[in-house]
Amino acid sequence: MNNRKMSHSVQGSWWKVGSKQGEKEGTSETHLQDGHFAQCRFCIYASLMVSGAINRLPATGSVMGLLWGGNGHPGCGVQGMIKRPLDVDCYFPFSFSRAATEVLAALLKSKSNSRRAVNRGYVTSLLRLHQDWHGHDTANTYVHVRRGLLLCLRHIAALQSGREAFLAAQGMEILFSTTQNCLGDKSMEPVISVVLQILRQCYPKSPLPLVTASSAYAFPVPGSIVSEPPHDLLEEDFEDDGEEEVDKDSDSEDGKVEDDDLETDVDKLSSKPGLDRPEEELMQYEAMCPELSCSSEELESKPRDDLNPEKTEFANHHHIPTAASSKQHCFNKDQSSCGQEREDAVRSPLLCMVKAGRSTALLGSKGKPVVNPYQNVQSNHLGRDSSESEISDIQHSLKADAWEVDAVFCQRMDASFSNSSRTAETVQVIDKLLQTQPKRVPFHDPYLYMAKARRTSSVVDFKMMAFPDLWGHCPPPATQPMLERKCGVQRIRIFEDIRRLIQPSDVINKVVFSLDEPWPLQDSASNCLKFFSKFESGNLRKAIHVREFEYDLLVNADVNSTQHQQWFYFRVSGMQAAIPYRFNIINCEKPNSQFNYGMQPTLYSVKEALLGRPTWIRTGYEICYYENHYRQSRAAAGGASGKCYYTLTFAVSFPHDEDVCYLAYHYPYTYTALMTHLDILEKSVNLKEVYFRQDVLCQTLGGNSCPLVTITAMPESNSNEHLEQFRHRPYQVITARVHPGESNASWVMKGTLEFLVSSDPVARLLRENFIFKIIPMLNPDGVINGNHRCSLSGEDLNRQWLSPSAHLQPTIYHAKGLLYHLSSVGRSPVVFCDFHGHSQKKNVFLYGCSIKETLWQAGCTVGTSTVLEDVTYRTLPKILDKLAPAFTMSSCSFLIEKSRASTARVVVWREIGVSRSYTMESSYCGCNQGPYQGLQFGTRELEEMGAMFCLGLLTLELKSASCSHQLLTQAATLLSAEEEALDQHLQR
Repeated sequence: MNNRKMSHSVQGSWWKVGSKQGEKEGTSETHLQDGHFAQCRFCIYASLMVSGAINRLPATGSVMGLLWGGNGHPGCGVQGMIKRPLDVDCYFPFSFSRAATEVLAALLKSKSNSRRAVNRGYVTSLLRLHQDWHGHDTANTYVHVRRGLLLCLRHIAALQSGREAFLAAQGMEILFSTTQNCLGDKSMEPVISVVLQILRQCYPKSPLPLVTASSAYAFPVPGSIVSEPPHDLLEEDFEDDGEEEVDKDSDSEDGKVEDDDLETDVDKLSSKPGLDRPEEELMQYEAMCPELSCSSEELESKPRDDLNPEKTEFANHHHIPTAASSKQHCFNKDQSSCGQEREDAVRSPLLCMVKAGRSTALLGSKGKPVVNPYQNVQSNHLGRDSSESEISDIQHSLKADAWEVDAVFCQRMDASFSNSSRTAETVQVIDKLLQTQPKRVPFHDPYLYMAKARRTSSVVDFKMMAFPDLWGHCPPPATQPMLERKCGVQRIRIFEDIRRLIQPSDVINKVVFSLDEPWPLQDSASNCLKFFSKFESGNLRKAIHVREFEYDLLVNADVNSTQHQQWFYFRVSGMQAAIPYRFNIINCEKPNSQFNYGMQPTLYSVKEALLGRPTWIRTGYEICYYENHYRQSRAAAGGASGKCYYTLTFAVSFPHDEDVCYLAYHYPYTYTALMTHLDILEKSVNLKEVYFRQDVLCQTLGGNSCPLVTITAMPESNSNEHLEQFRHRPYQVITARVHPGESNASWVMKGTLEFLVSSDPVARLLRENFIFKIIPMLNPDGVINGNHRCSLSGEDLNRQWLSPSAHLQPTIYHAKGLLYHLSSVGRSPVVFCDFHGHSQKKNVFLYGCSIKETLWQAGCTVGTSTVLEDVTYRTLPKILDKLAPAFTMSSCSFLIEKSRASTARVVVWREIGVSRSYTMESSYCGCNQGPYQGLQFGTRELEEMGAMFCLGLLTLELKSASCSHQLLTQAATLLSAEEEALDQHLQR
């Protein structure tokens, strides 16, 4: 229908309706003429606007006035017309009211029109109309008209003046109260969605409740200039007339790849930069590669870096496992299912696991997880009933409850009081506890951990150790499923935030823990929870008691930084069992999180550990992650517009009264745990078969050693032939934990290390054919001090590989130097891989480097025909896709982005010339494909991935053209012995 016909049709239709309605209600002709011709004109105008016929007409002030009800006719226009359908003498059909509101909303998208609406007081009128419609439309028949009114308010609220007018008109209270009774009504979804957007827009922006945006910890970086902390926030910091915020309560989790970040300069992609240091400096790395030149005598007398007896006074080496006897580091099957699981994992050859098509995780029929009695703490009240008597017996024997056990047990034995009575008391407590616990955590020793902790240097000199790190962790007996996402959880939490603003009568708002204020803040007599985080890898800056069972928490920024708040790890005590406690971490930074898609935080109970279940479990319910009303000041943001913060909120029901529990973003893995693990591994190997060497790559800014591990097989004999084969084995280089908050990378690395020194036939073949150079923790200082992303210099070390500084980024400088050295002697690694964790995707996947794929993705074909590229960069991920149940090829990417030019993956590929240079990302959450679909990762699955990565390296070599006949023969023998479990994967 053309515009002229539509106008005639609408006008004719209107007069029919108007005449019939007038006759029915007895309305006089005079009344129809009095003002309602303007309404008729508006309806025609609205219809034409919807049809697009008058898009060229300017939305002037006079038009706006006419639309609203001006020109001397206060009862006409939108205001009069929209009210009419609810009156007895209604003249207008519903469709015209809906069209009127939609047209007005369209006009109010213009900021100039929105300003006119504010200046003329339309905000109050729109709110009144909204209330009228809400009160009369009890059957929810006119939802779209009500939504149109709210859209008008939403466009007005995009302006600062509009938000001020909205707040002054009690808009928050009106919209909040009118939606509380219909939150569960699906027919009201169009209304509630817009209400939520308006409330979030108009919620007054405020600074975080912190004295400064800078970290509570400071470290004097050499050569740095101390700057003033950011000033307190002012109102102008929050002036924002930008686009309206969209409700992010959706199920989409995948981010969009930005093509404009792709590197399309062929010369830059193809060129190989020169050394970033004098060539003579590379000589220092010869000492880290003695396997290249050492004689048989030197190998036999290879020094073991045994611990100083004075520093391991209380170490109990009887608990250190050996490869010869798995029973020394595994529980007997009649003692614990946890121990049996670990024994199975150690004894089962990796090829058998691949053949079975699953990992050592206990899966029920049809891939469903076996019921885990520990996984839903909030529903089954873990450990209560009969187990309480066991706890009482332990407490009675120690004359201490869980809080006192934790406090005494976790005192750090510093050198300054190593001979004090306090140290002896601590050791006595540990001895008594260990006597009650015949089951030991594999590859862990609390005494050795304490000895190592004394040598760990932190910025604030931690005096306490966290119980889980000291006591150890066993994987839960079954894999835990992802939390089912319930519809409307985020919406309810946002409305609770609004209620706190407009109904503050029950808000306590008391600070109960703070790194910025004198300690102690907590009243021992109060019923509130007690918090603590001043231990290795701990991160909790402030806790605010909001309501009886609700707490706002703030995590600390990275040291010498104002950002990267994501990782948390803290102790909480003084709880009541089976009570739902709500925790709101209100200063997270990432715009989205797997917490919205089935991921749960982790919990460790001291009482459960004392009962023989020393396990980090996934816990929490009613979890969501959303943008809140807090903003960073422009000063803290370097002059840019203040960034947004996000809230992670979750509820936890603790398993025991008066327990001591630890909550963390992910399974913690400390620097001290690594150093303890390496020593235990070294003592567990058979020195006649395994070459295991620990070196110090360098000292960090914080004065901690960055370990470098070398693993290979000892020469078969002292003959020149075997020594020559030993020296000429190709290298594999693996690094991890450059980002401290990515603790999952350390668990993958743990699996890699344990597998490589194991008696598994695949591990033996790998040792006999490769030399592994492993840097298991590139950022020890960040891990120790609870950082999420940075080192003590406040820098992301994985953005420093282009030009690292020996003084500011020593671990990166020397890791790159070691790779330079290997390249200079013709021994560049076959594969370089940097283990990471990923917060916004599921599964495990690789990032690699390909010039042609990058240019193709960017739509650039110029110069691609002359590019020569080793296409085997895709082989390893394809192998892992078939071998590892957690790995998926579909998430892998081989694009080279400008923003990643200074990462390890890209620099090692471009400067060292390693075509198979990767970043391996492991999800914090779990899998949405394969055998683990719908399950969250536990430490068992992460460790398994580390072992599978090793198997992938062997398979890659077997597929290569350079694979030796001897290795192929050995592999064929191995396959035959294992019933050809991997035959399908090794087809040439």
